[in-house]
Amino acid sequence: MLPQLSLPVSCLKRVLQRFLQALCVLSIVVSLTACSGSQPPRSLLNEALALQIQLTQTAIASSLDLTPMPIAPSVSRVRVEDQESFALGDEQGLRVSGRFDWQLPGDRVQVDSPFELFLQRGSHGQSWRLVRPKGGTDDRQAWLTYPLGLDKA
Repeated sequence: MLPQLSLPVSCLKRVLQRFLQALCVLSIVVSLTACSGSQPPRSLLNEALALQIQLTQTAIASSLDLTPMPIAPSVSRVRVEDQESFALGDEQGLRVSGRFDWQLPGDRVQVDSPFELFLQRGSHGQSWRLVRPKGGTDDRQAWLTYPLGLDKA
């Protein structure tokens, strides 16, 4: 007859707890690795946010019959809170939302604002475009696109 092995309950709890911790860490690592390929670089998000601010300022100035300010805002501390794919016509887009800080040159006030960006990855996966809703029919949204990541000489 074999001797019966008996482990204290506290030891079993510790082993189970360590196993669950390792499993959680592993699942987080796998999910972050799976998402990292589709996330745009932080510098691109900064550029997209600055462009979106400029486009909004231009649209407001135009609607008020004013001359748009040619001042580009500085964007910092981008904090992504949510990211999800969405249908962009026949292709896929990426909706990114969160918060960021921005400031106009020469202004001492730094503004903390929420954001929502719609982005489209290039066909070869090497470029990104800012996409903005244009309107459209009841069943199909139209989009305006703006290239990102281009060297401005």
